Amino acid sequence: MSVQTDRHLSTAELEAIERKYDPELAFRPTGKVIAVITAIILVMMSVYHFYASGFGLVRELLHRGLHLSFVLGLVFLLFSWKRAESTDIPTNTWYRINGVAVLDLFFSVAAVAAALYLPLLPPEIVAERVGNPAPIDVLMGTILLVLTLEATRRSVGPTLPIIGMFFIAFALFGPYAPGALKHGGTSWLGLINHLYMTNQGIYGVAIGVMAQYVFLFILFGVLATRIGLGQLFIDLAMVIAGRYSGGPAKVAIFSSAFMGTISGSSIANTVTTGALTIPAMKKVGYPAHFAGAVEATSSTGGQITPPILGAAAFIMVEYLEVPLRDILAAALFPALLHYFGIFIMVHLEAKKLGLRGLNPDELPKAAVVLKQHWLAIIPLIILVYFILAGRTPDFAAVYGIIACVVVGFLNPVNRLSFKGLWDAVALGAKNTIAVGAAAATVGIVVGVVTLTGVGFRLGFVVVQTATDMADVLGNLWLLNYFSIEQWALFVSLVLIALACIIMGAGIPTTATYIILVAVAAPALAQLQVEPIVAHFFVFYYGVLADITPPVALAAYAAAGIAGSNPFKTGNTAFRLGIAKALVPFVFVYSPALLLVTQGFTWSAFFITLIGAMLGIATLGTAFAGYLVAPLSMAQRWYFALVSFLFIAPGIMTMLIGLVLIAPMIFWQLKQRKALLLSTD
Repeated sequence: MSVQTDRHLSTAELEAIERKYDPELAFRPTGKVIAVITAIILVMMSVYHFYASGFGLVRELLHRGLHLSFVLGLVFLLFSWKRAESTDIPTNTWYRINGVAVLDLFFSVAAVAAALYLPLLPPEIVAERVGNPAPIDVLMGTILLVLTLEATRRSVGPTLPIIGMFFIAFALFGPYAPGALKHGGTSWLGLINHLYMTNQGIYGVAIGVMAQYVFLFILFGVLATRIGLGQLFIDLAMVIAGRYSGGPAKVAIFSSAFMGTISGSSIANTVTTGALTIPAMKKVGYPAHFAGAVEATSSTGGQITPPILGAAAFIMVEYLEVPLRDILAAALFPALLHYFGIFIMVHLEAKKLGLRGLNPDELPKAAVVLKQHWLAIIPLIILVYFILAGRTPDFAAVYGIIACVVVGFLNPVNRLSFKGLWDAVALGAKNTIAVGAAAATVGIVVGVVTLTGVGFRLGFVVVQTATDMADVLGNLWLLNYFSIEQWALFVSLVLIALACIIMGAGIPTTATYIILVAVAAPALAQLQVEPIVAHFFVFYYGVLADITPPVALAAYAAAGIAGSNPFKTGNTAFRLGIAKALVPFVFVYSPALLLVTQGFTWSAFFITLIGAMLGIATLGTAFAGYLVAPLSMAQRWYFALVSFLFIAPGIMTMLIGLVLIAPMIFWQLKQRKALLLSTD
């Protein structure tokens, strides 16, 4: 039994919201012939990746080239020049066939040819031409470069291609760059040689990880949802939290956390679970903007939740050269702190507004949920088991996919038919197209970074700017308690965090992470921050862009469902996600929170965890304006300032925070008692 709301959005309405707010899902309507051809290619793409990762042996460059050819060829079939606003199929004309422009068909063929040209050459010829590409190599590389940027613009939006073009211009006009960013520059031939002929550009780590790992995990997520795992997560969340005060909001937190284990998109997670939770939140009394913000913030948390981390986990494995289980262990408690922060504010908001939980007849029965959907959890258990056992991510994903298919055909509730399997496999491939194009453009950015060394140059600029600011702050009265070095680290973290949020606006999680590792992480390295800590820091702030106005895509999608003001929803979502903004500072100053860092001790971990929880709860109280009774503005500021004592590393600052907050809690209890007596 599901929650009965006044009005549920239809599938068509949800698809319209996805098309409006998520450019990755703005597929163009096509005629039947193109639709069938596209479906066949999508299934072929899934079958190839499943075979190549699980049972085949394809050389690296060819595997990446085949993946890229599928991606770019399909982008020009699935995405039009302008975002598709209507589901009506355009009328056939002399320049349009079956809903697709003839020029797009030409671009599709040209992109496939350019992507496969180099990988299909004998390896010895490719090796000979690196550093001295032939004219045909430069031509094909130029075609691939231009079409990659255009494909990314169509499927992801203009932000990432603009960044790519900016970096290309920086490579070509380096002698004219200002200050420390100035470099010798390169020619177009030299640029194409680096970006096309080597594995440092388009065919680099980004597209390699997409081809090897990310594709399989997105396919696994689609299949797992198809066999009922998503419904199991939502129903379990309702069983766990639905009956408590403000229950639907707590359901949103738990369901989004569960869905985050298999989802690679904040917006998709928002729309999937928000279709149920947002109307339910509004029904029990939450304001529309708050309901949308809760769902958006919770869904964005899915991008930092193991075992997928929005697919960034696999890229971390490649960059850091550590086992995946170490990455997942490091991600666990920061993710839990994010959800803890949302839960605190949601609970306090419910108490402040006097909201009820769901009635028993509005909740599913735990026994019925488990009886109907318990088989759906088996593939996820198999996936996690192989990861924890130390097997490679693609090995775990392959057997997770096999388990999904087997369970799908055996499960009597969500039985998988052959047509259903075909559709799910095609959809899985379809959902990878946009992120694949983004990865290719990220390869361009990373290639320019390795060619010019701009990452270290930017790192120097950031550290130097922070040091100059620290000199000023360290000489001010009351602020000179901290050293210049401590102020330099803090200011650097603030500057890098702001840069990460700006660069992450409107860009998929994996693409954001790769760019930030290339251009922001070197600054943290210069500050002696441990690599895994630096990677998680930039990753968290890149993901935070999904709920940070003015480009808060997840919040705007939630606002579309809630019928609320998008900007107000985005501001509220950022407030609810404040834990995600604070936790990176916590694990920079106390890396023990990530469990697998150097010099880890359990005592440091527990002190850090308890301090972070107290700090997040105290700050959440300040934002909510309520503990057990309403807070005045002065009290809210007091709670906010004390919260930073809990978050700061060290047991002494935590004890000082407890001493300072105890009288305020006592005063709140007295206020609560007075309010109860006055109502009697």
